[in-house]
Amino acid sequence: MKRTTLVGVLLICVAGIGVLLRSSRTVAAQDSNNVLAPPYNPYPPGILPSDLVSEIARVRREVVTIENEALAQWRALPPPTLTGQPPTLQGTGMRANQLLGKLMNWDESMSPFKNRACGFCHMPYAAFSGPIPSVNLTMVAYPGSYEFRAGKRTAQRYTYAPFFPILNYNETQGLFFGGNFWDSRATGYLLGSPDAEQAQHPPVDTQEHALPDTACIAFRLLTAPYRPLFETVWGAGSLDIKFPLGTEAICNTPGGASIFHGSATPIQLSPEDRTKANNVFDHWGNSLDQYEASPDVSAFSSKFDGYLAFLAGVPGATNQMTADELAGLALFNGKGNCNSCHVDGRGTTLTAASSPDNSKVASTTPKFTCFGSANEGLPLNPRDAIYYQNKPDFFGFTPNPDGFAFRDLGMGSFLRGVAAPNPNSDWTQFAPKTDGQFQVSSARNVAMTPTQCPTTEAGSTPYFQKGFFHNGYIKSLKQLVHFYNTRDKKEYVFNVTSGHCPAGTVEKVNCWPMPEVKNNLDMTTGNLGLTDQEENQIVAFLQTLTDGYTRPYPDRDKFTGACMTCNPATDPNCSPSTQGNGSLIPTPPLPPCGSDICGVPPVPSPPIP
Repeated sequence: MKRTTLVGVLLICVAGIGVLLRSSRTVAAQDSNNVLAPPYNPYPPGILPSDLVSEIARVRREVVTIENEALAQWRALPPPTLTGQPPTLQGTGMRANQLLGKLMNWDESMSPFKNRACGFCHMPYAAFSGPIPSVNLTMVAYPGSYEFRAGKRTAQRYTYAPFFPILNYNETQGLFFGGNFWDSRATGYLLGSPDAEQAQHPPVDTQEHALPDTACIAFRLLTAPYRPLFETVWGAGSLDIKFPLGTEAICNTPGGASIFHGSATPIQLSPEDRTKANNVFDHWGNSLDQYEASPDVSAFSSKFDGYLAFLAGVPGATNQMTADELAGLALFNGKGNCNSCHVDGRGTTLTAASSPDNSKVASTTPKFTCFGSANEGLPLNPRDAIYYQNKPDFFGFTPNPDGFAFRDLGMGSFLRGVAAPNPNSDWTQFAPKTDGQFQVSSARNVAMTPTQCPTTEAGSTPYFQKGFFHNGYIKSLKQLVHFYNTRDKKEYVFNVTSGHCPAGTVEKVNCWPMPEVKNNLDMTTGNLGLTDQEENQIVAFLQTLTDGYTRPYPDRDKFTGACMTCNPATDPNCSPSTQGNGSLIPTPPLPPCGSDICGVPPVPSPPIP
């Protein structure tokens, strides 16, 4: 009775929606049942960029191009041979799994309206992060399958994410290490790989792909053109699941819709078929992880890697680093103290750029992260789309009822079970000491841009606008280094929110607004005493960490958009120091932190204002 009722109601609802909106002119999404859903647009003017619709269409065309490329690569791959004990796909088995991950990563059908692939928010030319410059400049978070529902953070880079270990608490140091996502909520507790578990979240995230049931992945794979490859890798019959009537209607409806009444499993499967669907969902994560760990994504092909080969005496390797880049490396490992978190395999020993570095090069491939988390004290960014999503959408879902009472506590919210379920109750007690902490991402590829937009830094050269840190507040590498250098410099610190720096100061230049979360601030940086030239040299070094120098980087040439341009002679914000300041908006008066965030025990200490 329950199955019949749910499916019947869904079918009636879907049909009714189609009749109601058949004459709608403004359409965000249309599913296979011809349901037209008007865009979700609770945003005041200026939050959504004016080119958003055309840029979404542009990125979707690029996604289809890469998916077709992956299909051709699979069809040209010699089939592997299953042999041995345990049975192994000999020969091309590894590449088959990587290509399966690539095919799934660029498959738009893995969303209710068949208009979003994982790659939509993670394009190769942006180091598998956000591909729309205007979004990176303004709303920060990317619109998902149901336009324009959006997330709450910047699209984090895929590159080198597979190397993060299972989330663990080091009792001796009193610190967490590992996990994936900005808040480490993909712990790896089940699959043994945080990256594989990270790949499972976006398909069922209400703000991203928004599938209402994990089984929708298996359902959509039934008709995927690469289904034979999935069954080659994961076994014949692995997709033999009996889906009930009405599954298509369920999977065409975005998660969070009121018709689901909060159910995470609206598809009524038998226990046996639910287990099969869960296995398929796990394999989805496994294969995506293998793609992201492959040289297609995590390539170790930067100028710095070439420099390491030169230091190691690899035949034919030469030192291509410039004097400024080498000076930046010395500062990175010393006065800038970057190496204390973005570990590069050498000691953090220098106190001045001129001091000799006598530490040895480790016999390792540095990942430029400590795999930990830190609160760097970023101000609240009032441009972030999440703050405005406090009204119900067409499907009766309200993404953020708290509005500006939302505070992003990072790992602290995850450990309380607020941002995501916490699989280890022993960790909950540590939430107050992790409030405001976000993952220390690899510095590798932080500067990657499309080949035709050679830099992230505004100026006379065409550039690609990125958003840095979890909330996109920082708009250039120069600002990023300057923030680390001067955040705690007494004359630069003001008790204001973004958009309210005092007259006579320039935000991000000589005025830093207060941190969104003042608890647990990382004090290894903040007042480093770097000169302007030294900041620029660190930026020059960071640019040597971009893959594609020693050999071409796959799919980096797929950008079909326009680079951003500006004229330094006429635009006061056409410089790396002031980049993006023309889009600053004043933060409104902030209400207290929502009780559903800051009132969940163990509560933040001290309280979040």
